[in-house]
Amino acid sequence: MKIEPLTCAIGAQISGVSLADAARDDALYEEIKAALLRHKVLFLRDQAISRADHVAFARRFGELEDHPVAGSDPEHPGLVRIYKSPDQPNDRYENSWHTDATWREVPPMGCVLRCVECPPVGGDTMWANMALAYERLPEQVKQQIAGLRARHSIECTFGAAMPIERRLALKAHFPDAEHPVVRTHPETGEKVLFVNGFTTHFTNYHTPENVRYGQDFTQGGSSLLQYLISQAAIPEYQVRWRWQPNSVAIWDNRATQHYAVMDYPPCHRKMERAGIIGTPTF
Repeated sequence: MKIEPLTCAIGAQISGVSLADAARDDALYEEIKAALLRHKVLFLRDQAISRADHVAFARRFGELEDHPVAGSDPEHPGLVRIYKSPDQPNDRYENSWHTDATWREVPPMGCVLRCVECPPVGGDTMWANMALAYERLPEQVKQQIAGLRARHSIECTFGAAMPIERRLALKAHFPDAEHPVVRTHPETGEKVLFVNGFTTHFTNYHTPENVRYGQDFTQGGSSLLQYLISQAAIPEYQVRWRWQPNSVAIWDNRATQHYAVMDYPPCHRKMERAGIIGTPTF
C-alpha cells in the first residue's frame, strides 16, 4: 500500500489496495485507520467494489446510520444514496461548508463515500482540516471560545424548504443538538473547531464577560460565530478531490468539514455514502 499526501494540511491518496480486502484483513484495516487519523481524509481510485463490500469496510469503524432526508439503498441499510440529476437545480444542502449531521446529539464518526456516476468535469468535493483551523486561531479568540457551546439544527437547513407541518415534525424527531465550540478529538486528543453550516447560535454567550447590554448579545455572538464558521473557507486548510467512477473518499467527520461543489448541472452525479455512528461530543 502506498500513501501520498496531497497537501501540506490535509488529505492523502492511497494506492495498491482494495477496500474489499481491507474489509476482511485486520492488519490492512488498521493501517488505513492510522492513515485516516493522520491525514483526516483518504482518497482511492479504481475501487470497483460491491455495495456489500462498501458496507462491510465502513462497518470496520462502527455501526452505520441512515439519513432522515436522503434515502438508503433498500438492500443495504446505512448506505445513503446521494443521487443528483438535472431536475434538481435548487438542491442547496451540500454546497456549503459542513460537518455531517452535527444536528444529531451524536454526530457521525466518519464516512466512506464512493462515486457511482459523475460529470465529465465538475462536481469536485473539498475538505478542510478543522484541527488546523483551531490551532491557527489568534490566542485571544481561543480564550474567548474555550467554554462556549452552540446549537446545531436540521430544521433550519434540511427542513427550511419543507411545508411547516413536515418541518416541525422533523424538528420534533431531531431537536436541535448542543455541542462544544471546541471539541477534543476522542482518538488523537487534538482540539477541533466544531461549528459549521448547521450551527445557529451560541447557547452560553450571554454572560457578563461577553455582554454589557442586550444588543451586544445579538451582534457580538453572531459576528463571532460567523468568523469561526468562515475558517473552513481558508485555502491553506483545504484539499480538493476530482471524482471519477469508483473513486472513494474516507473522512474523519470529527476533525473536518467538506463542501460539494455544485458546478455541474445539467449532469447526473450519483454517490453512495456509508455514515459511521460516532461518540458523544461532551
